Parts: sequence; C-alpha cells; structure tokens
Amino acid sequence: MYWNPEAECMPAEELKKLQFAGIKSLVTELYGSNGFYRQKMESAGVTPDDLLSLEDMPKLPFMYKQEFRDNYPTKMFNVPHTDIVRYHVSSGTTGKPTLVGYTRGDLEYWTDALARSLTSIGIGENDTLQVSYGYGLFTGGLGLHYGAEKVGASVLPASTGSTERQLELIQDLDVTAIACTPSYFIHMTEVAENLGIDFRKDTKLKKAVLGAEPWTEGMRERIEKSTGVKAYDIYGTSELAGPMYTECEERHGIHISGDITYLEIIDPKTGEVLGPGEKGELVVTMLKKRAFPLIRYRTSDITSILTEPCPCGRTSPRIARITGRSDDMLIIRGINVFPSQVEFALMRVPEVGNQYMIVVTREGAMDSMTVQVEIKPESFSDKMEDMLTLRKHIEIELKKYLNIAVRVELKGPGELPRFDGKASRVVDKRSL
Repeated sequence: MYWNPEAECMPAEELKKLQFAGIKSLVTELYGSNGFYRQKMESAGVTPDDLLSLEDMPKLPFMYKQEFRDNYPTKMFNVPHTDIVRYHVSSGTTGKPTLVGYTRGDLEYWTDALARSLTSIGIGENDTLQVSYGYGLFTGGLGLHYGAEKVGASVLPASTGSTERQLELIQDLDVTAIACTPSYFIHMTEVAENLGIDFRKDTKLKKAVLGAEPWTEGMRERIEKSTGVKAYDIYGTSELAGPMYTECEERHGIHISGDITYLEIIDPKTGEVLGPGEKGELVVTMLKKRAFPLIRYRTSDITSILTEPCPCGRTSPRIARITGRSDDMLIIRGINVFPSQVEFALMRVPEVGNQYMIVVTREGAMDSMTVQVEIKPESFSDKMEDMLTLRKHIEIELKKYLNIAVRVELKGPGELPRFDGKASRVVDKRSL
C-alpha cells in the first residue's frame, strides 16, 4: 500500500532530475537573498552557476550543528517572522540549543513524509497509535501525531512517563501501535511483566515504531520475542524537521523520500563522498524546507545507502540502520568503539538482560572502559563461581567485537537506570 505512489515509485533518472532542479532552485534563492548562505558559498568559492548536475554537490560547503548554535536564535532563517507557524527546540545538552522554525508548507511536507512512512508499515484508519515520545519543544511527539492523524489513525498523545498508566491505556483503548524510544519500550515491557500483563494475551498491540536513539537488530529480536510486537525503525533529526522516515513492512532499510531529501554519505574524517553501500556519515539536503533550509548538513549519523531494490516496490533511496554517531564514537587506547557495537555483543549472550551502561575513565595515561550489565533474573546466581564464569564469557564476547579488552560489572535485575526518553548509556569521566 502506498500513500503517494507517484513519489514513492518514481524512476531513478526522473528522481535525479527532480532533485537537481530542487537543489538548484534552493541554492539560487539562498545565494541571492540570505547573507549566511551566500557568505558560506563565497568562502567556498562556489556560485549557483557552478552547479550543473548532482555530481557538483561536493562543491557546496557542509553545514554543521555548531553553526546553528552560533546563529541562535533565528539568524539562519530564510523567511520573515510572520511566515513562521511553529518552533521546536533541541535539548541543547552540549551548548546553545538548536531552534528550528516551520512555515505551514514545511509542516505539510513533514506530515506527508510521516503519512508515507506509517502507511508503509500498515498503520491506517483501523489503528490506534499511542505516541509515547515527548511532546512540546521536542519534535518527536507532534511529528508522529500529525502524521498518524493524516492516515486516519486514532491518536493517543501519551508523551513520556507514567508507565503504569500508559499500559492501562494500551489495554483500555485497544491500542494497536506505539511510537517511542527503544529504551522506553523495553522499560515498559519490564513494568508490564511486574504487573502481570502479557502483551500477547492482554493487549492488541501489534506494532512499535522505535527510534530517537541507536538500537541493534539483536535488540529488535529480543523485543519481538518477548512481546510478539513487530518493531520498526524510524529516523529523523530536529534539523531535518523531526522523525520522518521508517522501514517498510519488508524491513530492509529505512526509506527516505527522495523528492523531499537528498542524501550523501561521506568519510567523517576527510569529507570525501563515498559510493553506494559504503558506510560513513550521512549528509542531507532538504529540497522543500523553507523556514530553516539545510544544504549538505552533516548529521553525524553513521550509516550507508543501500543499493539493492526493496521488495516492497518503492524506489525511494534507503539507508541502513544507524549504527552510531561520529561524535559519539569513543576512542579507547587508539581503538574506535561505538555504543551500538557493545549492544550487539551483549545481545548475543542469552543470560544478559536489556539494560547496560558504559563507563569510561582514565587511569594515569591509560583509558579504561567498564561495561555494567544487568543479568536476567533466571540467570542471576548467588554462587560467586557462576558469576565469575559468566562475567569472563561476556568479556570475551565484547573483546571479540570491539577488538579491545574491557571490564564487565554484573548487576542484578533493576539496578541500572531506566529512561522515559532517549537512553543515555555512556558516562565518560575522562573530562571530569
């Protein structure tokens, strides 16, 4: 089922022509009317006349998140205040927040992108979607809310927290789908188990749209095995608009609407554009964004563009699961480590639960990494010998996939923190 068959099944060459026309028009407009973008292009020695095809995109300079903070609040906006109908603000945990503004047209294409995504996973007028992302300044809740309403679904704006109440509403209102972070859904399943709620028997929940933080295929398998709920990945950032793009029912990568977003993959260190299938940093250009344009924005998200056709029939570009962020990468004794690699290794150990924390310290001149791991109740033992054997096994598995020795601390069920929103699984004490 398609929401917009013409756009979702557009032939590749036709899509490239559309993308180039959109980019050329946007660059020409910004060069002529926006001081920030004109200065960036002049500094790079490029004008709109230098863009003759999509192959010329590398001539344009990158955009960085720090520039948004440096130009806070609205110095980078491209429309007058009277055209702005909504603002959203990022968390600002590493400095000034990122303020994003939207025209009415911006909200419409954002909603349309989500309507396509939700339709592609079979959510429509017969569904009730419980949105358990945060509402308010965060983009997650409202984005999915309007997308779900557009496809005719009933929407329950639950936001985050009050987990027992959320579980009660899932049962009382026959909720069929939920949208939240993977870590919060895992927390919800633990609370449900403590309350004696069986998702298979006591609810009609069938689908979970999970995102806003990296998660692995192993975590998906655990979620589905324990709940019977089919889990789908969703991608988006505040700068793009918010959550926009999901896997389809085939779940072979996340479909990106090519008539809305142009993708590149680059080497995070050199900035060189990489070929299809090569893993690197995702760079996006938004073709229809008017209030807060994005041209070659470096997202820091690590992924690749998939090359094989999707069995669903959509021809839109697809990206692989986000494996981490270039700015979240830990360098431990010269080895690059992503938190998602840790999760991948842990999910291969049956005795390990779903909660873990990574603690990085510096002892003298040497970096050290400790992985705190909760053990499943049925696997936790009072016998020290059993726990030592299990800890050693986990350390071996981690070294196998990280190429570096790390310490493991075993924790009992419920000892590690839970998260209503995005999980924060890394504590880096080296700079404290």
